[in-house]
Amino acid sequence: MKKVFALLAVLGLALCALSAHALEVVDERGVSVELPQPPQRIVTLLPSLTESVCALGACDRLVGVDRYSNSPAQVKVLPQLGGGIDPNVEAIVALKPDAVLLAKSSRVTQRLEALGLKVLVLEPKSHADVRRVLDKLDQVLGTHEAPKVWRVIDASVSAAAQSVPAGAKGQRVYFEVNSAPYAAGESSFIGETLSRLGMKNIVPASLGPFPKLNPEYVVRANPDLIMVSVRSAQGLEQRPGWGGIRAVREGRICRFSEEQSDVLVRPGPRMDEAARLMARCLADKFGEKFGDKGGGR
Repeated sequence: MKKVFALLAVLGLALCALSAHALEVVDERGVSVELPQPPQRIVTLLPSLTESVCALGACDRLVGVDRYSNSPAQVKVLPQLGGGIDPNVEAIVALKPDAVLLAKSSRVTQRLEALGLKVLVLEPKSHADVRRVLDKLDQVLGTHEAPKVWRVIDASVSAAAQSVPAGAKGQRVYFEVNSAPYAAGESSFIGETLSRLGMKNIVPASLGPFPKLNPEYVVRANPDLIMVSVRSAQGLEQRPGWGGIRAVREGRICRFSEEQSDVLVRPGPRMDEAARLMARCLADKFGEKFGDKGGGR
């Protein structure tokens, strides 16, 4: 009988240990996802989530990513599972992940859950979202790194703002996400960074975070500065009426490389780097003219 009680005691302790590690996480759908322990095999289907997992020190737990995840460098050797919206479900299942992290826009969430996989929907769209997603991932991963990671991001954005030449403050900016054209409005995470740098966005929050614009809208708004990727910038000056835009006429167009554009359009732990890129653009285009040549460098 003593042996039986001893065995039951051991089993009880084991169950307590398991329950101590069990997690219940509510994702952005409002769905409660139960995890028996912090996941050790993770698939991410959104670059910002890939980067966030790595920023929290759990990069070694990633077993697969979407085709656009390319930072940090070590994720480039992982299996690429297609696009984030419509990835290769069979390839994901074959990796036997403990958790799949993806965006609301993904079309495979229910299918993955039907196949028995744990799915967490997380999609940062603003500075507050980035902080919240980092906190949520910290809870899931058990890493306890989110507060420190966020402090570094926030402090670095503030430092970038301090480096902006005085003459650039209040200048009107148009940030083009792609040549459709889709723009980054005031309410987007890009717009929030521009505001912290002291810029005035020509796309108000009322139009949404990333509205598709009539090109004539930009002509009428007549921005002082244009920020755009090298790819989207092709033929920009030849667009009807754009030759008369102040930014085009005076050569104040910052063309970002493909690698830089990746940094700029991802709401995640590299927002501090994005802020520095923007601040450097402002220094290049406004610093010398206003007698502040070194600002932002």
